[in-house]
This record gives sequence, structure tokens and C-alpha cells, in this order.
Amino acid sequence: MSGSSAAPGTAPCRFAHYFAICGIDTDTGLEPDELAGENLEQSPLKRTFKSKVLAHYPENVEWNPFDQDAVNMLCMPKGLSFRTQADQRDPQFHSFIITKEDGSRTYGFVHTFYEEVTSPQICSAMQTLHLMHNAQSATAKNPSSASSSSSSSMDSLASSLDEAEPPTSSSQRAGGYDSSRDTLYVSKAMCLITPMPFMHACRRFLLQLHRAVTSATAPPLPLESYVHNILYEVPLPAPGRSLKFHGVYEPIVCQRPGLGELQLADFPLAEAFSLLGVENLVQVFTCTLLEMQILLYSHDYQRLMTVAEGITTLLFPFQWQHVYVPILPASLLYFLDAPVPYLMGLQSKEGADRSKLELPQEANLCFVDIDNHYIELPEDFPQFPNKAEFIQELSEVLLSFNVSANTGAPPRTRTSPGSAPCTPARERRPVALRQLEDDGRNGNLAGEDLALLQLLQGNPTLERLQALTKRTGVTVARVDALRAGVRAQGSQGPAARTAAEEEELRNAKLNVQLREVFASRFTTMFADYEAFVIQSAPDLESWLTNREQMHNFDKASFLSDQPEPYLPFLSHFIETQMFATFVDNKIMSQWEEKEPLLRVFDGRIDKARLYNVRAPSLRSSSYQRCSILKESAQAIEQRLMKIDHTAIHPHLLDMKIGQGKYEQGFFPKLQADVLNTGPTSNKWSHRTATAQRRKDRHRQQTEHLGLDNDLKEKYMQEARSLGKNLRQPKLSDLSPAVIAQTNWKFVEGLLKECRMKTKRMLVEKMGREAVELGHGEANINGLEENTLIASLCDLLERIWSHGLQVKQGKSALWSHLLHYQAREEKLQQQAESPVSNVPERRKSDCCLAMPSLRVSLTQDMRHIQSMSEIKTDVGRARAWIRLSLEKKLLSQHLKQLLSRHAVTRKLYKRYAFLRSEEEKEQFLFHLLSLNTVDYFCFTSVFTTIMIPYRVIIIPIKKLSNAMTTSNPWVCVSGELRDSGVMQIPKNVLEMTFDSAFRPHTHISALFKCQNLGKLTTVQLGHDNAGLLAKWLVDCVMVRNEITGHTYRFPCGRWLGKGVDDGSLERVLIGELAVPSGEEDSGRGCGTPPLQRSPSQARRISITSLSGRGSKPTSAQIQEAIGEAVINIIKHFHKPEKERGSLTVLLCGENSLVAALEQFFHFGFKAARLFQKTVFVWDFVEKAVAYMESADQMGDLQETVEPLGMTCQSLCRYVNAINSTSRNIGKDGKFQLLVCLGARDRLLPQWLPLLVECPVIPRMYEETALLRDRASVNALIGVLETLHDFPVTLEASLVKGIDL
Repeated sequence: MSGSSAAPGTAPCRFAHYFAICGIDTDTGLEPDELAGENLEQSPLKRTFKSKVLAHYPENVEWNPFDQDAVNMLCMPKGLSFRTQADQRDPQFHSFIITKEDGSRTYGFVHTFYEEVTSPQICSAMQTLHLMHNAQSATAKNPSSASSSSSSSMDSLASSLDEAEPPTSSSQRAGGYDSSRDTLYVSKAMCLITPMPFMHACRRFLLQLHRAVTSATAPPLPLESYVHNILYEVPLPAPGRSLKFHGVYEPIVCQRPGLGELQLADFPLAEAFSLLGVENLVQVFTCTLLEMQILLYSHDYQRLMTVAEGITTLLFPFQWQHVYVPILPASLLYFLDAPVPYLMGLQSKEGADRSKLELPQEANLCFVDIDNHYIELPEDFPQFPNKAEFIQELSEVLLSFNVSANTGAPPRTRTSPGSAPCTPARERRPVALRQLEDDGRNGNLAGEDLALLQLLQGNPTLERLQALTKRTGVTVARVDALRAGVRAQGSQGPAARTAAEEEELRNAKLNVQLREVFASRFTTMFADYEAFVIQSAPDLESWLTNREQMHNFDKASFLSDQPEPYLPFLSHFIETQMFATFVDNKIMSQWEEKEPLLRVFDGRIDKARLYNVRAPSLRSSSYQRCSILKESAQAIEQRLMKIDHTAIHPHLLDMKIGQGKYEQGFFPKLQADVLNTGPTSNKWSHRTATAQRRKDRHRQQTEHLGLDNDLKEKYMQEARSLGKNLRQPKLSDLSPAVIAQTNWKFVEGLLKECRMKTKRMLVEKMGREAVELGHGEANINGLEENTLIASLCDLLERIWSHGLQVKQGKSALWSHLLHYQAREEKLQQQAESPVSNVPERRKSDCCLAMPSLRVSLTQDMRHIQSMSEIKTDVGRARAWIRLSLEKKLLSQHLKQLLSRHAVTRKLYKRYAFLRSEEEKEQFLFHLLSLNTVDYFCFTSVFTTIMIPYRVIIIPIKKLSNAMTTSNPWVCVSGELRDSGVMQIPKNVLEMTFDSAFRPHTHISALFKCQNLGKLTTVQLGHDNAGLLAKWLVDCVMVRNEITGHTYRFPCGRWLGKGVDDGSLERVLIGELAVPSGEEDSGRGCGTPPLQRSPSQARRISITSLSGRGSKPTSAQIQEAIGEAVINIIKHFHKPEKERGSLTVLLCGENSLVAALEQFFHFGFKAARLFQKTVFVWDFVEKAVAYMESADQMGDLQETVEPLGMTCQSLCRYVNAINSTSRNIGKDGKFQLLVCLGARDRLLPQWLPLLVECPVIPRMYEETALLRDRASVNALIGVLETLHDFPVTLEASLVKGIDL
């Protein structure tokens, strides 16, 4: 089998695809790596020089083409490293991953060591560079100015990474490198590239290969034999089997999980947990699930890889769908500019200061400082469900393997730039001790341990003591541990192998148990996910064709089925790309073979159902511990104890004599001709080739039966890439054209994401209308709306972070707004006339009385800046977005912000999204579409802020005085709280003119109080003082001066003694007023708001109504009562956060009170001429007076007990209402009685008492509804349906009543 033209059947079965060597190319010499952030002020030994792939074997593998640039970058991410004999030259191991654009992954394992430089040209070049450096540093005594403020954020990032230097060695202090005195060493890397992450096996193989190079005696066989063996003769273990193959000195064992088990993950999770601590790791894991930007930061490449791979393997059954570069080469720092979710690792220098690290964007960033064991979290992200119990279970698993679970500083949310990071306790230890600890943890060669052991073994007293302890059965733990550790490092003999294998087994068992705990959480949370997957397409082709328009998962129903504590996390998580891909895979599994992770997950759910049958409605938030920890560990132990397959031993190859000659300390140039071709045949390649031929025949048959394969593949690619913005940028060919192409893909991806997000927000908000148009789910709850808006805030931050020239502050959007604000204030100061730059004003809202409110971007910013509750720039930017969205000004404000082209050009590079004119226009258009729906996303989130409210009382001038001599007061109530009684200064008259120049007078007042939420009622009253006390009020207008929301509270009634019903105060029910004439700014609302009461008809007295001709019929009255009750029942069937105001349904127009008033009015006898007006409350009072007199005379004592009790309750309620200190008038008292009766479930019991009362014939005609037994019984039946619901009354309705 040849490497380059091998049968395709061998593709899945080779353990390793390539062996590569990277290092210095002596032909091209020293090439500075400018892309890696060259710093000429550094010593030449510390500068970055380009490395090259010196050789790779085989030349190419057709199923996995060799990516030379990516391998070179990732083998030596910081380029070549030079040392002298005075420097530390310990070998280092690290691994890397290459993620291709289609999401497939290849793993690389690298052993880096130092080799003496023998080329005189390289040595003399280094000497020359040192002489030049010394001369420059001597002449430049005066410090040159630092880089100017116009340098890009990427340049400052590179320089901040280079600033911190480790302590210089003695030779450097003596003048650096001198070729006559010093020996020069350069780094070289051996690399294995494999299809699966067998990290431990590859590490041991490379370690043995390096040992063969540095050993005093030549290895048993030429190195080509071992490389050829692992490339061509070692197969991948079959699923569920273990494999043994041979390195240079010792056998190596690896195992692969079975088909029903969690996929292979060989990176030690124990190390990830001990580096970060359990709580920190769970928080980073949560950020990853929510697809935030994750940046890992460490000086050690292997730590970056261990944490990155650890987190991604814990995601089962989900997969990370975005940019994934665990080791970011220095030349690719511009990747951090990506405005998409990413998981990347950045190398830090020893002792680097985190506060000086300038990153392009931090608003949605989770920063993980691995070496210092602390993390910085984004603001406002939800916690993982049952987090405390989850951490407890993980800690117990770790402790059962003697791994400490308490490492790591407490996580910190990002605060203002001034706050310095706290230093964990570990950082205060001596540096030497910390380095020793780190070396042990990284698995580097521990010279100190070896020396200590030799010292102990050479001590005769200690040897005698140890022999004594052995005889008595006591062990000296520290010495035994040292011996075992040193053996594992590589001393020969059977005992050493046993110790290493024991350690590997322990790691494998701990890994799988930790992963099972995580997998168990998802099995519990998504046990019923299949019930909510929408299988709407008849076949794969139609599903792929219509993928973008389809709703694949019933999110609203799924969330309503979850326990309340899970909702904050789940509502965010089901919006992620990884969840969408998971659901897509589930739907495609109807027509294709199941994706491996999905197959394992579904199998676990089926197994769980067998043991734990429960109805989906019986969701509980109680924590369920993982029950299969022992079984999972036993499966691995059995495989490693009983080896299933042993590979062919390395053997002599057919090589030319004399080549590959052994020279200690130097890696030889291997013979390419023997390594580029594999053996012509062996048993496993033949077996797999036969199986592959069977698969190929089957595939050819299905191709003829199914749709055209090319078309299918095209659809598949498009469907799977839906919503994935540039999943993985390419790691090679860093020409300006490639960088520009990468950024263009980012711009396209951001625009597509904006279109999908705004469409989703519209569809969800439009509710039933959207469903009728075929757009999916019917309801959106408050939690889900908040999730979508938070997602929009994140998108805007990423757009504003793309292509930044200079990073200022944590929020790119807020930074841009501040630049704009400073410029506008400067222009206003310079302008002679202040009117020159005033933005357009809003047209008058609903009524001429309300003064217009300025449309001003800077004014909205000042509102946000005055909110002391918001501490960070990111928080201010999000608050500003919410405010603009609520005011329907988001698109307009952003258009105005971007109209200042000079500011935009100063802040952004040419390729930035905000400088792509066509895309920017489309983006603003998508945001403009959000103006068609109403949001209260600012009012409902910032519930404790102080807000100014303007109140305007508009009298009816034709029938009354425009002003009053009494002292008016007002109390405004909202969903959150009420304002308290506020006195309005007497005769604060304002005058406005309409288009015909007719004057209109009104009373206006401005007051400030804590956010009231959506406004519901206004209590209006006065003290009846003075000569002109009577007052006929048309309506009250109240406006939130920050959001601009204006509410109208219709009245149309008198306030005053001896007029109308004698009321001195009224409770008015509000409605959100629709702003008029806003077509120009596109702010009009296309859908009705959630809760609006139509303008309330003026309810005058019954006698005046009876004179009008438009009296409702009995049928209309009964229908109105039925509708009012149905509306209240519907209110309680909605989710709590969607219900709106119950007061409107009880007291507004078409409400229960209005309908019952009409019922009592029907057939009421009209008052005679010159008699005073009679109200329904007069009838109620007379009925109660009769009952009380009858009770005193003993007539009621003979009645049935419940009837007597009901009679007493009616009398008590009416007397309590009459004795209140409030002057609410007779209609107000009847309204209060109905509301209290509905609350306390007494209305149906009171009605028979009123009907039986002898007062009825004197006050009602024969045709009255109250005298019709059938109508009264029907009314009682309708009112009884309200008994199932807890009616709660607003404080403004029941103020002063104690019942």
C-alpha cells in the first residue's frame, strides 16, 4: 500500500497519517517573522524567526492532504527559538488541532527539543545581529517615544504580548551571544498527525523517539523503522477495542470507546479541573454552551489545548460550531478581530500583565487566565441549572481520585478598566516552587525530583529506616511517590511501564466519569426533546430545499414544559447554533444514518426511560445524580487490562547502506523513499479495503434510486452551513487578499445573522398574526423576548467591534457613541446659533396639550449616563440599545451615528462592516423593521431607576371652568408600583394653539419617581376648596420623559360636591396612546400593542342616559357580560409575564363593571322632573338598609344559615365602602363593590339577595333584567366561572378599604 495512492479503504484505519519535522532551514538562513509581531528592541535571541517544515512523510495522503502552512504554524506557533548553553533547554510537548472549513478535525502531537546549530552562516548571522543590537541600545540612551495612539489594536496586542520578558541569563548580561564563547541551539519539532486524539500514546512514542536521538548508544533499529511502523503498520483500534504497538524501547497501549460509549477524549480532564477549579470550569463550560467568545490565556501550549479540548468534549451531545483555534499562532492575531463566537487560545509571556492585554472586543468575552487560575465572565449571563449540586457531584468524583477540587480564584465579571485583577493565593508562593509545581503538572522532565531521589537513596541511614518500615508494613509515601514518578519519566525496567500504565488507566477512568456526570445533566434536561422536534417535510430533498423557512423545534412548548429554575439558561441555549445543528441532525436521521453523538445520546434517553418512566408534565428541578459511573470506568479498565490487538513490531526496512547515520543529539535526515510508501499488503488493510468496496457498491446502488448525488451534496452543504458564519478560517497563505476575503466572509455572515435575528424577533412578537401567515410558534414569553433582545445587543457589539483601528474601553459601540457625543457637543459650542444642529422633533403625541419630545441621540445617551445603577460601558451600551428599541428609534439613531463619516473612518479600518456601504444600508433596513412592533425592553429591565413623568390634566372648557380654585392631586400607578399622592400647584396653566390658532388651556406638572413600569391607572382628585371647586375633566395624559411612552386616561366626568355623582376623586383606567403623524421616521406601529383599552365613553348618570336613544338591548347586555368574563378567564390562562393589566378587564370599557352597570341600568325607573338624579348605588344602599332593618326586627333570623351570612357580608362590604375616607362618588362605590365581590367570590351570592329585596318593584320596571328570574340565574352561572381564578386588585382600587 503506497502512501500517496493508497486504496481509499485504508483511510479510516491508519493510526497516524503523517510524521513531520519542523525547524530551521539552513539554506534560507534567518528570516524575521514580521507577521508574528517583530520587536527590534528585543535581544536577537528573543526575536521571532520563521520556521519551516523540513520534511514530512508520506508526501501526501489523498483523504487528508498535508497542510504545510498550518502544520508549520501550529508546530512552532512562535517560530524558531534560540538558546545558548547557559539557557534552559528542556524538551516540551504540546498538541494542536486543525479544523477544516467543513468542520472535520485532524490532531497533531509535537515534541520540541533543542539541537546545536552547526551552520557557520547561522552562527555568524546571530553574532552580527547581536553586535547591531548592542550598538543601537548604547546610542539610544534617551528613550524613544512609544507607539503612537493611531496604531491598530492588533499591533498593541502584539506589543503587549512581547513586553514581559523572562529574566535574562548570565551570558546575555555579559553581552549576549558570542560565537567564540557560546554554543548556539535552535528549536526543532517532531510531529505526528493523526485522525483521532490518542494524546498519551503519541506523547510516549515521540518521547521514546527523542530519547533514541539523545541516547549515548544508537537505537536498536534505524529511526525510519519506527516512523514507518507507526505510519503504515499500526492500525486504528476498532471501536470498543484496545491496541498495543511498539515504540523504540517500550510497548505503548491505547484504547477506543465502543459505539454506545462517549467518544474518545484522551486529554486529561483532571488537569483542566485542577488548573481552573471546578466552579470556574463550569462557568467557562456555560459560556461555551451559550456560544460566547472564549479566549484561553497561558504561557504553555499544552495547557491551552488541554482546557480547550476538555471543554469541547464535555459538550456531548452537542458540538462547537464556530471558530475553534486552541493555539493561535502569533502571526494570526487578527483572528481575534472575528465578530463571531470563537474558542481560541493565546500564548502569554512569563509574568505578562493581563491589564496591559488589549483585545479587540470584550463585551461578550469570557477570558480564561489558566496560569493564574482565574476567569473574567461576560455581564448578565445565566447560570447552569442546579449549579451548586452539579459542582458538588463533580468535586466528589475528583476527590475519589485524590484530585483537589478547590483550585482556582473565584470567577469575576468584567468591571471598569480601573480595577486590577486580584492575585490568587497560589501566586504569592515563591516562583521556584511554582515552576516546580508547573513542571510536574505539565509532565516535563523533573530534574529536581531525580536529584532528590538520588540523594535519598545514597543516604545509608535513610536506607536502613526504609528497610525497617518495609518489614513492619509501613510505607514512606513521599519516597515511594518520587520513585514511581521518576520511573514513569522514563527509567527502564518492567516496574516503570506498570506505573505509567497505572497512571494512564487512572486518567482514563477519571476522564470518563467526569464526562458521564456532564452527559447525565443533558440526558435529564433534554429527556423529552424528541416530542418538540417538528418533522414537517415528507423527504430529505424538500426539507433541505426549504430549510431556512422551516421551524424545526417548538421552543415555546418546550420552555413551558421545563422547571422554572432552568428557564434562564435554556431560553438562551435553544437559540444557539449548536442546538439548531443538533435538531437538524435529528430530523435528517429519518433519511440518513444517525450522526454518532446523536445515536449515543438517543440510546441513553431510551435506556433512561426504561428505568424512569415519567410524564413530561411532571417536570421537576430536583437534581438527579449520574448512576453509571462505575460501569463506564469498568469498560475502560477491561479494555486496557486485556489487549485485543497487537500491531506488527518495527523491523528493518530495505534501505540504502550508510544513510541515516546515527549522531548523538541530532535528528538525522530520514530516507524519504522508504517512508513515502507503505507495505504492499497486510491483513488489516486488506480487510478494511474489502469492507469499503462493499460500502461503495451499496452507495452506487442508492445513488441510482435517490436524487442526483451532486444536487443532494449541494443542498446538504447549504443546509448545514445555514447560520454558521465562517465556521473556520484557513490557517495558511496569509496574503492581504486572503485576509480581505476572510473579512468579507465575516461581513456577509454578520448581515445574514442580523436578517435572521430581526425576522425571528418580529415573528415571535407578532404572535397569532405570524402563525396565520405560516411563521411558526404562537406565543413569546417575557423570558424568551429578553433572550432575543440580549442576542441582538451581542450582535451589535460584534458588528461595532469588527475592524476597529484602536480599542478604547470594553464596549466598541459605547466608545463610538462617546466619540459622537464629544463631536456633537463641540459643534454646538462652535455654532453661533444653537438651532443649527438640533435634530428633528417628534410631532405632538395624541393631543396638542402634550409638548413635543426631542428626538436626540445624545439626549438618550445622557439619560443612560445618569443611571448610577449601570457600572460598565457594556451595560451602558446594552441599556442604550434597549431604550432606542423601545422608543422605535434604534435604526434612526444608528443611521445618525454612522452619518458622521469622519468619526467612522477614524475608528475603523477599510474592511470593517461599518464601512461596507451596501451591507450597512441593508443592516439599518433590517433594524427599521423592528419599529412595527412594541417593545418595553427598557422599562421592564431597569425597574429601579428614577424616571421623570409629565402629567397633563385637560378640562372640558365648554361646560366648565378651565381652572379650579381647589387643590388638585394625582397618583399614577403602574405594573411595578405607584407614585404616591402628588399635589399639583394651583392654576399651573399652560396654553397651546391648534392649527386654527384656537387656544387650549390645561394643567401640567412634572415629577420624578422610581420606574412605575407600564402605567395602568391614575387617581385624580381635589379638596373641593374655594368658589370654583367643580371641575369637568376630559382626560389625563401621562408621559414617561425617557422612553416617550404616553398614556391617555379618559374621564369625561365632573369632580365636585353636588354635581354628577358627587365624586371628589376618580380612578381612571389608562391606554397607551398611538403617536400620530410619524410616517416620516418610520416609527408607526403596525400591530396593536399587547394591552390597550379603547377610549372610554363618558359614563354620566342613569337618568341622563335614559333620555338618549342608543340604549343597549337585553341580548346585547348579556353578550357584553359573557365577553367580559371570557376576557378575564383568558387573562389567567396566559403565562404570567404576558397577562397585562387585570384592572382594564375589571374597570375599563367593555369590562366586567361596565357590563354589570348596564345590567342594573336596564329597566331602571327614570327620575321625575325636578327630582335629583338616581344612581345604581342608591338602589344598593336602599336594599342594604331594608336588610339591616329586617334583621333588627328578626325577620331574617328564620332564614337559612348561609343566606343570613351572605346578607351580613353584603351589609358589611357596603357599609365599609360608605365609611371610607375617600370621596369616590356613587359610581366609584359601585365599581369598588363589584371588584371586591369578584375578588372574594361573593357576587353570585349577593345577586339573589338584591333580587328578592322589596325595594326592586319601586325602582325597576316590569321589563328590568333584575326582575327576570332566567336572566339573573344565567348571570349567576356566568359569574361563578370566575371562582377558579385568584383575582387580585390593584392598590389604587382598594385604597382605604380594610376587608
